Amino acid sequence: MKVEQIYTGCLAQGAYYIVSENEAAIIDPLREIKPYLDRLEKDNVTLKYIFETHFHADFVSGHLDLSKKTGAPIVYGPTAQPQFEAIIAEDEQIFSIGKVKIKVLHTPGHTMESTTYLLIDENGVETAIFTGDTLFLGDVGRPDLAQKATNLTQEDLAGILYDSLQNKIMPLDDSITVYPAHGAGSACGKNMQKETVDILGNQKRTNYALNQPDRESFIKEVLDGLTAPPKYFGMNVAMNKGGYESLDVVMDKGLTPIPVEDFEAYAEETGALILDTRNAAEFHKGFIPNSVNIGLKGDFAPWVGTLIVDVKHPILLVSDEGTEEEVITRLSRVGFDHVLGYLKGGFEAWKNADKEIDEIKRISPAEFAEQFTKNAKVVDVRKLTEYSAEHIDNAYNKPLDTISDWISSIDDSEHFFLHCAGGYRSMIAASILNSHGIRNFTEIEGGFNGIKKTEKFPTTDFVCQSKTL
Repeated sequence: MKVEQIYTGCLAQGAYYIVSENEAAIIDPLREIKPYLDRLEKDNVTLKYIFETHFHADFVSGHLDLSKKTGAPIVYGPTAQPQFEAIIAEDEQIFSIGKVKIKVLHTPGHTMESTTYLLIDENGVETAIFTGDTLFLGDVGRPDLAQKATNLTQEDLAGILYDSLQNKIMPLDDSITVYPAHGAGSACGKNMQKETVDILGNQKRTNYALNQPDRESFIKEVLDGLTAPPKYFGMNVAMNKGGYESLDVVMDKGLTPIPVEDFEAYAEETGALILDTRNAAEFHKGFIPNSVNIGLKGDFAPWVGTLIVDVKHPILLVSDEGTEEEVITRLSRVGFDHVLGYLKGGFEAWKNADKEIDEIKRISPAEFAEQFTKNAKVVDVRKLTEYSAEHIDNAYNKPLDTISDWISSIDDSEHFFLHCAGGYRSMIAASILNSHGIRNFTEIEGGFNGIKKTEKFPTTDFVCQSKTL
């Protein structure tokens, strides 16, 4: 038997590949299925089942394309109602893969169809659980996402999750390995550990959610501190439940090179968003007017989903040459399938054609130290937890993920400095502000991490971020 975790850091997502004898199973596959097909071919095994722990909200699964390519059936837990052919398993139903078995444990709460899969080895020993978003390392799945679909409150769902954990997970042996669907950085939980694999006994000892004295305490603690989920989550659920276009089709359409002379007119005709995926250091020196920068080398896909929101919005790409396929793949992971093409030759071609160019004023932390006065206006776009831990005195906290709510309150007649932790998020914010005609600001390279390394600034006392959650 072989169990492989296939972890994608930019999404903080874990898919799982299980092999026994000449058969395999895959749990929660990502949208691009070639890595799975390559493994199956290399191991000379047949994919017998594709298991889905639930209808995912933060990414589009590869279950449909993988099933079409391999003929393997898709399996969901009880109560799931997909709009395509699938096996809807019963609680405690057993599936065989070679000499091993997978037992269905219906664990509703995160969503009502949420299911944990228990792996039983060749000797009949229960060895691992694939918990989806039911149980994370250090946390449990947020119970506020499925309210509209169930007509239940988040308190109701949290209570159901408590029952699932107590009745299905806690009785299992401490030695069992826990394989969750997500790790630290995912918006599906609030307190996840950086590790991606653990044993259940350790989670029973250290996971705050598994150590509540009663149901009421669990509900209170799990719901405390939850921020609003990204708005694209509902659209991803709909795609996972209802179906989507093949990634091959999405890729063919998106990999259309558009010459410089046609690019501007095409953007105006289609109403497409111009998405520039170069890094901040390059973007600020020159970019196509009104384009938005979300750098590929970062939490690219989650920020696209959070800020663009509508997965059907048409997109035109400006990317480093050779990265177009990666960009489209990562966009597709969160359901953004409407890439119309990319600027042929990249930004260099635009610049060489003497087209109009815009810029963002960016300064180093040292320059900020020289220009800073106590009357200076500073906008900090980090998360509230980061800001609460330590920030420049009198800085305004305007988290990037809520920029659509606060952008209208910005007074462009008064200059302000803009920063995040390291420069990635603040350049995203800068590009959005700039596209809305707000230009009287200066963005700080290196963000708060760089600022702290310069001469002493009046900052609040540091507070451990775990205490601010």
